[in-house]
Amino acid sequence: MDNNVILEVRDLEVSFQTFNGKVSAVRGVNFELYKGETLAIVGESGSGKSVTNKILLGILDSNGTIDNGTVLYKMKTAEKEEIVDLAKLTDKEMQKMIRGKQIAMVFQDPMTSLNPTMTIGKQIMEGLIEHQKMSRHEAKQKALELIDLVKITNPEICFKSFPHQLSGGMRQRIVIAIALSCNPRILICDEPSTALDVTIQSQILELIKDLQRKLGVSIIFITHDLGVVADVADRVAVMYAGKIVEYGTVKDIFYHSRHPYTWGLLASMPDPESDEELYSIPGTPPNLLYPPKGDAFAVRNQYAMKIDFEKEPPMFKISDTHYAATWLLHEKAPKVTPPVIRRRKLYQGMGSDHNE
Repeated sequence: MDNNVILEVRDLEVSFQTFNGKVSAVRGVNFELYKGETLAIVGESGSGKSVTNKILLGILDSNGTIDNGTVLYKMKTAEKEEIVDLAKLTDKEMQKMIRGKQIAMVFQDPMTSLNPTMTIGKQIMEGLIEHQKMSRHEAKQKALELIDLVKITNPEICFKSFPHQLSGGMRQRIVIAIALSCNPRILICDEPSTALDVTIQSQILELIKDLQRKLGVSIIFITHDLGVVADVADRVAVMYAGKIVEYGTVKDIFYHSRHPYTWGLLASMPDPESDEELYSIPGTPPNLLYPPKGDAFAVRNQYAMKIDFEKEPPMFKISDTHYAATWLLHEKAPKVTPPVIRRRKLYQGMGSDHNE
């Protein structure tokens, strides 16, 4: 395990037993998370993003099973740093060693993440008393500091408030404060801005970036919206039908993407400065009760070849930072010119090569 890697997922396979049969939700996922970076995992609903990350906290649904793979985490304690396989820990071990202390999650909807019958202060103090063994006085002072850290004015008033007395944006800030209360090394943000309006979304994303700069926490950012990725992520993993189909830096994905699914996601993003018609990826994702034989994206791919329906593509290396699983990268494949995706020019701070 590289010194800069804090988490390494290898060959992860997860399935769910349903009334209709076994659903293969995650099918051989591989990725690394580096210290202090933000990795965005992007894809349509049902692509396996959230399931993959639930494994990191051991909160998989009761009908879910880890069929294969390792989830190696470099756990740091006061005495030493050791590598543990999160996929093999029991629920009690996860609760004692990992959840909150080492890895925390910010969920999508702050309305369902907070207890409506408890004040904000009590909800923040709860984790501090349980995991940090603080006294009630110490926990209250720390809670006020956390409320201030997430940029809520009048922390004392917020501390005594109930969730229904706060706006959606303020509730999401509190959820972030609770997640950070025990100083985790990894923060999983599961679509943290989806339930908020556009203006508040921008504020929450800016807050997450600011907190990362201050605290040095590593972030896994789960989203179906590529529009938020360029401003928050260092690297991007594009998921489809339980697999990562493209993997690279933000610049690799936005300016030099090589998988047709990634092209479709980029082309389907709205641009307020453009009057061109939005692209829509045809068809629907495959039913993972019956995983497809070849490339799962083949039936929706206008560039699909015969081999796409017969054999699953390997992950081809494009550069040291960029990989994609598509037969279009095979040396014998016909040359395909990627579509011009003009909307890429919207993203700031990524260079001037948006017309490539």
